[in-house]
Amino acid sequence: MRWRMFLFISIALNLALLAAWFVAPPQSPASPKITSVPDIDLVDHSNSVQTNVVVRRQNFTWEEVESNDYATYIKNLREIGCPETTIRDIIVADVDALYAHRRTTEVVSADHQWWKSDPDIEAVQKAGEKLKNLDGERRTLLTRLLGSGWETPSNPLPPSVRTGISLSGPVLGELTPQAKQNVYDIASRTQQKIEAYQEAQQEAGKEVDPAELARLRTESRGELVKVLTPAQMEEFLLRYSQTATKMRSDLRGLNLTPDEFKTLFRQTDSIEQQREMPSTNGDAAQLKRQQELKAREEAALQQTLGKERFAAYKLSRDPVFQQAQATVEERNAPPALLMPIYQINQLTEAERQRIRNDSALTDEQKVDALASTQAEQEKSLQKLLSSEIVQRYRPTNSVQP
Repeated sequence: MRWRMFLFISIALNLALLAAWFVAPPQSPASPKITSVPDIDLVDHSNSVQTNVVVRRQNFTWEEVESNDYATYIKNLREIGCPETTIRDIIVADVDALYAHRRTTEVVSADHQWWKSDPDIEAVQKAGEKLKNLDGERRTLLTRLLGSGWETPSNPLPPSVRTGISLSGPVLGELTPQAKQNVYDIASRTQQKIEAYQEAQQEAGKEVDPAELARLRTESRGELVKVLTPAQMEEFLLRYSQTATKMRSDLRGLNLTPDEFKTLFRQTDSIEQQREMPSTNGDAAQLKRQQELKAREEAALQQTLGKERFAAYKLSRDPVFQQAQATVEERNAPPALLMPIYQINQLTEAERQRIRNDSALTDEQKVDALASTQAEQEKSLQKLLSSEIVQRYRPTNSVQP
């Protein structure tokens, strides 16, 4: 019995070895590892002894090529046979990244204070000078390193220069390089589409349709939402959207806080987008919708600003008041004369409306009456702005015109 058991074990082991032999891949002869390749001269030198063999390295690490000094960096790239166009692209990209970081960290941009209608002029000038100096440094460095032909179509200006958008600051500055590039690309495409549309309309002798511009901006927002978080998207819109730009213009002089501006923006932005949408129900429906949207906008303004500031806002939007402001600025009048001039303008405008609506007057009589009203207005203003009254209001240390 025992011999049978040993026989079965032996047969099983031999079958296993046979199966392993068929399954195993064939072994190739081991080849020696080549760490360097000498330059080979094909001329027979059997009678001479070569004692100086030049070895060209085939393996290197990027750390050995890269250098903090651009001149050395370029020299190392050339030594490993890197093409000149590739060297140019590498150096331009590296320098652009360096100066993009410097613009983000060294320039205080006015759009960081998106709630201000009138940014600090001195700060804006300093930022402009700094940007100009940095771009000059960048160009000088690249020209010194690569020669005068480095700026080719494949190496355009930085995105922030092309689009007017600066992704810097505590929110947008934290975007990854890839996310920033995506935003710049979206903004650049949108800008190109808008400019192409405007040029096409101009060549065709047609007016630019605000609804088409709104459609292009809405399309751009849809792309941005896929790249930015909600907080980043809001920051971007607060800086660069059409709504925020209009708000800064309309609310000039109210000195809104960041929270006030943001609250108004959130309510106004949706209204502005609806206002720009085309109406499919005719002019009457469009007019009614515009009136409803304006009422909603003013309600939001009054709620945020309060009664007194809202009244000041409404006054600033009055064309007659704006005319009074222009008169004060043009004639270098004291600010205290603004309201008296406004009252004169109000009375004059009321008289103009009465003349225009008087059906008893002929067109020629209306022209004469309007000219007389204009003369009376100028006479009243001259009297108000006489030297005696001006001196009463003008500060003693002011500069005389």
